[in-house]
Amino acid sequence: WHIFSSVFLYFIIGHHCTGFETANFLRGSKLKVQFLLFTSSSPSCGELISADGGIKNCSFNSSLKTKIIIHGFRALGTKPSWIEGLIQAILHNSQVNVIAVDWVYGSTGVYPSAVENVTQLALTISQFISKLLALGVSGTSIHIIGVSLGAHVGGLVGHFHGGRLGQITALDPAGPKYTRASPEERLDPGDALFVEAIHTDADNFGIRIPVGHIDYFVNGGKDQPGCPRFISAVYNFLICDHMRAVHLYISALNHPCPIVGFPCASHQDFLNGHCLDCAEPFLSSCPRIGLLEQAGVNMSRLPQEVKVFLMTSPSAPFCVYHSLVEFHLQKKRNRVTSIEISFSSNSTKDTAKITIPKDQETGKQLLAHQVPLCQINSITLKYIPKNRFWSKDEPFVVGKFCNLFPCPCFPSPSSPVHNGPPSKT
Repeated sequence: WHIFSSVFLYFIIGHHCTGFETANFLRGSKLKVQFLLFTSSSPSCGELISADGGIKNCSFNSSLKTKIIIHGFRALGTKPSWIEGLIQAILHNSQVNVIAVDWVYGSTGVYPSAVENVTQLALTISQFISKLLALGVSGTSIHIIGVSLGAHVGGLVGHFHGGRLGQITALDPAGPKYTRASPEERLDPGDALFVEAIHTDADNFGIRIPVGHIDYFVNGGKDQPGCPRFISAVYNFLICDHMRAVHLYISALNHPCPIVGFPCASHQDFLNGHCLDCAEPFLSSCPRIGLLEQAGVNMSRLPQEVKVFLMTSPSAPFCVYHSLVEFHLQKKRNRVTSIEISFSSNSTKDTAKITIPKDQETGKQLLAHQVPLCQINSITLKYIPKNRFWSKDEPFVVGKFCNLFPCPCFPSPSSPVHNGPPSKT
């Protein structure tokens, strides 16, 4: 019965499921590529597409858009743990062809060996896309999603097609060997009609320079909340920030709350509350992570390499609300003043620090909170004195606290903020 049912299922489905291959350190440097097709009718069953005209005889639907996923360096030669989650999130949101490029052979071993395979891999994928175009597929309907080293592979593929493919999404594009590379050697805005990049590990495995029309620098592009800052679990410590871009993208597809970026000159300007609208250059249409056309930006011609910044929570769904908080001192002080502010709800507590420079009256800071303002039931202010044993600091300061975005000032004209037990306002 088991043999019969397996044969029966084979004829119903029309193919058997093909998975990613597994390589090892000794035999993984030679490039070997598989193209695995996933559709809405079989989101967890990969259909192997052979290079020699096999596209016509498979479940590929040339009238649908196509998403091509390219993984990056695989040190241990294993299948990417995130690949199934990304495929299923895409197919849950849209009726498309999803093609996962398996190049585990060729991406394993040492990183420089994987980099040496990038050009040949890009040529192989480019030839595969040419076959899709020959079937009548529109180049503008092709969307490449590249992870780490796979982002630069996608950039070369786009370059080989003259920048006429529809879109490239780069999930923390790799930094080593690429930060100082020329635009022809790495991902850049000319590689597709729309190129976006999500940066989460710019101080380690990710690239620190903008590479797309829109570059999201999440929490400044490095040191993601919820990732370990100390070596407790070595692998998670090394890879958590880098892989956060992938998990952010999957979460943006699986949850309705928006993950929105704000254009700004620098991360510090963003934190200081100088960039809380998208009037320039996006005509008040803030870019959003996900599958929206052109990230939801309403512009016929996109400017190149616009940095956008956003904050996230430590865990999925990652989306937060941004509020600009401000404190006005009643009188100037001849030292820097630091005030910790906390928004608390029944289930969350989110904190930021306002710093008022010496001899100034006002300090502003952006605070990310996980629930909307209507669910915040207490706001706590705590004055943080300077710990200098030779000069005594005041136990409290007096001033006025405001929540400028999106609400006006709180009604009390002046409230003391104490050193010690937090005072509620």
